[in-house]
Amino acid sequence: MTTQRQEFRLPDVGEGLMEAEIVAWQVAEGDTVAVNQVLVEIETAKAVVELPSPFAGTVGELLAEPGATVQVGTPIIAIETAGAASSDAGAKIGEAGADGRIATLVGYGPRQGAATRRPRRGAQAPTQPPPPPPPPDDDRRSGTGDRATNGSAHPDDDHGRTVPQAKPPVRKLAKDLGVDLRDLAGSGAGGVITREDVQAAASAPPVAVPAAAPVTTGGVRREPIRGVRKATAAAMVSSAFTAPHVTEFLAVDVTATMALRDKLRGTRPYAEVKLTALAFVAKAVCLAVRRTPEINASWDEAAGEIVYYDRVQLGIAAATPRGLIVPKVRDADTLDLPGLAGALDALTATARSGKTPPAGLANGTITITNVGVFGVDTGTPILNPGEAAILAVGAIKPAPWVVDGELAVRTVCQLALSFDHRLVDGEQGSRFLADVGALLQDPGLALTW
Repeated sequence: MTTQRQEFRLPDVGEGLMEAEIVAWQVAEGDTVAVNQVLVEIETAKAVVELPSPFAGTVGELLAEPGATVQVGTPIIAIETAGAASSDAGAKIGEAGADGRIATLVGYGPRQGAATRRPRRGAQAPTQPPPPPPPPDDDRRSGTGDRATNGSAHPDDDHGRTVPQAKPPVRKLAKDLGVDLRDLAGSGAGGVITREDVQAAASAPPVAVPAAAPVTTGGVRREPIRGVRKATAAAMVSSAFTAPHVTEFLAVDVTATMALRDKLRGTRPYAEVKLTALAFVAKAVCLAVRRTPEINASWDEAAGEIVYYDRVQLGIAAATPRGLIVPKVRDADTLDLPGLAGALDALTATARSGKTPPAGLANGTITITNVGVFGVDTGTPILNPGEAAILAVGAIKPAPWVVDGELAVRTVCQLALSFDHRLVDGEQGSRFLADVGALLQDPGLALTW
């Protein structure tokens, strides 16, 4: 029986990100693998993802080392298959394998809110041949959304570099071929990038970036910035310097809510539910959003619009070994208290195991960060990019409190709400925070709303 070598290329896992780090191989050379068997764990700037095999056969060679950063389209594993190819070596995830089954990413759903990234040199070429490039001197028909440069360079928003001079038709060709103009040195007069420069870059083989290891010298350790940490840093800087933040604080007597939690834990509907204080906060947030819908919105600068959402896609900030991520409870406002409690438990367990799929991190509308689990009373949280508000929940603990004119010991919690002042006025932010606090102080109020 003849065998054929099939190379599996790193796919785009659905978030528009053009590179990923090899975390750990789940197979070794010589292993027999089946279609859809997990081959490797990779880490993108969004999350850790498991990649299944599109082929059935024997592992011939692992083409990327753990820790290496690899660009989309780069071969990462070679598999020896029996007879004819089970699918094209550059097959997309989602096409049928040798046995007719569909090879889909483990835990991966439809693309949502794909992150905007410019293609880099080495990215996989489009599956369809690129259209013929327009005439080289026609600056009026680029179709790319770039303004004609007329010999001037563009500043680059991502890395502070400037894009060399190139006419719009050349820019369109680069976009069609997946070439990043920032990586090119123009061979034309005055450094202008030509069509030949783009075509030469597109034909160059993709390169796997060697892994960068931490370096310790003289008691100082330097570790490369990558993966989730790199993405989080970029997002927080962008948010802090784009959205005008306002933060308000509220101390709340949550004695009644904690008593209700303890009571419910002893009832049959909650016997199998991990009912935490965070579940009550999440429910209060969802109820308060109904009274202040401006808090559940986003600012669309490109369209010049404010987008209001009917449903609450509730983000929960989670600390993981790979850094901070914000998975989402979908349509949280449609869930009852047991449903919310169960969703939060599953969400945090998945996040800590590093198995949150990229789609689970996209398209949130409002976020809760529970700093109280670290014993912290309060803080000034930074907005998750694209959202109008984030609520920080402090430690829940006994504290002196005035009740009916007399000093008493009560269970108290500090709340801090940061909101985007472009979307939310002071009155609206204050009302929302006051509503959340009122529900946590007297959960019976929910019956009157």
